[in-house]
This record gives sequence, structure tokens and C-alpha cells, in this order.
Amino acid sequence: MLGFAVATGVAGVEYITARDAIVQRAQDIAVARFLRKVESLRPLPVRSEPELLSFIGARMGIGTEHQALVLRGDGRSSDGFDQNLVSPQLRDAAAAGYLVSQRVRYDDATWLVTGVQLSMQDATGPLADPSARISVFVLDSLAGEETVVDDLARDAWLVGAAGVAVALGLAMFAARGVVRPVRALQQTAARLGAGDLEARAAIPPGGDELAAVSATFNEMADSRRDHVVQLRRMETDARRFVGDVSHELRTPLTAMTAVLDLLDDTAEQLPQDAARAVRLIGVETRSLTRLVEDLIEVTRFDAGTAALRVDTVDVAEAIRATLDRRGLVVDTDLPDGVEAVVDPRRLDVIVANLVGNAVRHGAPPVLVTASATADTVTVQVIDSGPGIDESSTEEIFDRFVKADQSRSRSEGSGLGLAIARENAHLHGGTLTAANGPDGGAVFTLRLPRFPDGRT
Repeated sequence: MLGFAVATGVAGVEYITARDAIVQRAQDIAVARFLRKVESLRPLPVRSEPELLSFIGARMGIGTEHQALVLRGDGRSSDGFDQNLVSPQLRDAAAAGYLVSQRVRYDDATWLVTGVQLSMQDATGPLADPSARISVFVLDSLAGEETVVDDLARDAWLVGAAGVAVALGLAMFAARGVVRPVRALQQTAARLGAGDLEARAAIPPGGDELAAVSATFNEMADSRRDHVVQLRRMETDARRFVGDVSHELRTPLTAMTAVLDLLDDTAEQLPQDAARAVRLIGVETRSLTRLVEDLIEVTRFDAGTAALRVDTVDVAEAIRATLDRRGLVVDTDLPDGVEAVVDPRRLDVIVANLVGNAVRHGAPPVLVTASATADTVTVQVIDSGPGIDESSTEEIFDRFVKADQSRSRSEGSGLGLAIARENAHLHGGTLTAANGPDGGAVFTLRLPRFPDGRT
């Protein structure tokens, strides 16, 4: 585009220069011819107006493309071309003794007006009478020069257009050799960004800058692959370690919980400080046990071994049972008779996590609702607390994330919502968080009612 603009600009400048040169040359020729004919009028004899006009017409060679106009010093004019073509400035300059010329538009063409003032004289010399001063103007046609200029412009534009077309064709042919490897590099980068760690760019021959860029890109891709492989290995090792440690802790924690339950039953027989210590250890041990169970559940999700054991359940009854088992007192709107094919244990985990989260971090009243369509069952947990930061409605489902960073360790591991969403996804459903129109957090669980296609 820049080359086209430059070529167009150069062509325009050349056209204007050539046009001005042609017109100026024609003007110079017309002025020179006018001067020769004016010299043939001198000395201008004293004659009557008809004789004077005839005399001037014969000497000036008036024709179709060459017309004369005589203006008398007393304001009278002869027949000739329209005297309005002679501007007042041109008349004044001629009257002051100057040779004048000016291009004008007349009869849809360009003409050149050339003029000078002469004085009639007798044997004694020039006459002093104003009517003896004669301004002679000649109108010369520049139509021929206009035709030449038009032809020149047409030829210039045709040659320019042909040159631009050839240049564009050559540029496109040359650019294709550059664009093709660049497009291939872009496609390779897209594959790499999509996760294809083996995507590599073909290095064009020639050893130019594009080849250097392609080689650098391949080096970057190799480094990225190595880092990703290393991170994946580290992540796998970390998950395996967490799973192994969790399973190793599970057995002693189960034994400790049983012992602590026994001690808790006899706590009243212990000294006050010992009873308080037993209860504290019991709370911490149960919290650690829940954490271990959560970690084991997470490792199952990561390993892809988590499986559904589905059954047809009454959703309202299942939710009420979850609330009763955990002693959660909330408001409910649960219509009876809404059945769905779900994993009862995983539904229990989801509801317990959502309601427990609303009770601990929201504010009463907490409302649990259920509704259903032919294909979907929807459970909502709505609290009356401050709600959720709009930027955190997805982040709160990440592992080990706590919406309130000031919460103590014993108030939760930060895995509950992550496990709840994983269980929802395992059913082929969704779990989302938002804020209600009147404030408070709203968690919405949607599960397919009959995954096997029943209605």
C-alpha cells in the first residue's frame, strides 16, 4: 500500500509538471506571436474607428481560434470577444504600459488573453487625446494543448495502472513465499497453545530471519515440553504422596478416634483439666480424620477411579436425612415425590458441604429448596450473609481456597466446595455460586434426573 501511494504521488507530480510545461510553452508561443503582430501595428496611424478595426484585424490575423478586442481610452470598445473576459486588473496593467496575459475559461475551453496598450500618432508623434490610446487584447485558444494534456494524463494513468498491477502481482508472488511459512508458524503455535507439546515449526531453507525465528520457536517449544513434563511428573508424585500419606494416616486415626470416643464417655470421671484435654484432642482428631477422608476422595478424582453407585432416591427425603444426621437446622422448601437416579452418598456429601458452608460463613436464615423438570433436578442453598465477592464465584471451588482467609484451621480445610463440585460433575451436573438479588450467597446444584434416559 505504501508503494502504491508513493507511485501514485510520483505520477501525480509528473503529470502536473508536464501539464504546466506544455501550457507554459503554448502560452510563451502565443505571447511571442502577439508581440510580433503588435510590432507590425506600430506606428499606429490616426484613423476612424471602422478603418482602425479593419487595420488591426488585418494585422492581428483574427480567426476562429484567434480573436481580438480593442478598447479605446475613452471607454468605448470595438466588436470582438466578450470584454468581461478581460479582468479590471488586466486592463489596468495594460493601461500602465505592461504586456499582460492570463488564462481564462470561455465556451467550455481554456483561452489565453494577451494585451498591451498602443497610442495612435501622426507626423508629430503620439496623440494626447485619451481616445487615441488603444488597448489591444487577443484571445488565443489553448484547446489543442488541453487535448495533448488530456491524452498525456490518460496515457500516464494507463501506464501507471499497468505498472501498479505488475508490481502488485510481483509483490503478491514474493509475499506468498513469506506469508506461507508465517501462517504455518502461526498454526504450529496454536497447536502448541492447545496442548500439543510435540508441535514443531518447519524451518524454511535459506537461513534468513524467518528460519531463525522458526528455530528459536522450536527451542522454546522443547523447553516448554520439558517444563510441562517435569511439572506433570512432580504433580503426579505429589498426588501419590498425598494419597499414600492419607491412607497411612487413616488406620491410626481410626484407632485414635475409637479410643477418644471411649475416653469421651468417661470424661466426667476425669479431672477437669484432663477432661478438657480429651475433648480438645477429640475435636482435633475428628477434624484431621475429615481432612484425611477429603484428601483420599480428592486423590480418587485425580486418579479417575471415583465411581458412582446410583440408586433411585426421593430428593426431599435424602436432603432431610442429610440435615438430620448432622444436626443442621435450616428452612426448607422440599416438595415430596421428586425422584432422581443419583449416588446417595455423593448427594449427601454435596448437600452437607453446601449447607454447612452456608451455616458457618453465611447468616441465618438459611433456605434449602428443591425443584425438578422432566430432565433435571435443582437444589439451591440460599443464605442471608454478606454474599460472595463477584471475582471469587469460581475461585471458591478451587482446592484449599477459603473465601474468608481469616478463618482458623479448624473451621474447614478448603476442600469441601471443590469435592462438592467434583461430585456434581461426576453425575454429569453443575454446581455454581452467585449472589441473590437481596444479598446472600446462592449455591445452585443441577443434576440430570435419569441419566439412563428414563422419564
